[in-house]
Amino acid sequence: MADTMTIDRTGWKGFFDTLSEDHHGEMITMEVLDPSLGDQIEAERLPFNYASYDPKDDVVIIGVGGDTPRFPVILRHMIWHPSEVDIAQLQATEPVLRVVDNDGQATLTHFYRQDQTAQSTSSG
Repeated sequence: MADTMTIDRTGWKGFFDTLSEDHHGEMITMEVLDPSLGDQIEAERLPFNYASYDPKDDVVIIGVGGDTPRFPVILRHMIWHPSEVDIAQLQATEPVLRVVDNDGQATLTHFYRQDQTAQSTSSG
C-alpha cells in the first residue's frame, strides 16, 4: 500500500529543492503517461541530477545525468503548467514522484535506492 502526499503549489519550490538534495545521484526511471499517445519511457535507470519548479514560467524541470563521464549530458524533462504534484512512498521502495500538467499528462519518476540498483544490475 502506498502512502501518498499531494504537495500544495505554494510549497513546490521548496519541495523540489529538498527532493534534489535528498536523492541526487540515485537512479531513476521516468515515464510519461499521455492520455492520447499512451505511456512512454523518457529515461530508464539514469542518475537523478535535480528537480525544480520555476514559478515565473510555471514549469517543473527534472534533470537526469550530467555528473559523470558515463552520463555527461543532462537530459531536461520539462512539464509546463503543472496542475498537481504528488509523492508516493511505496512499501520497501523509494518514492515515486507524479507531476500532472493541465492537459492531464502525468510524468512518473521512480527513484531506486543504491542497493536496489546494484541488485538489479548484478542479477541481470
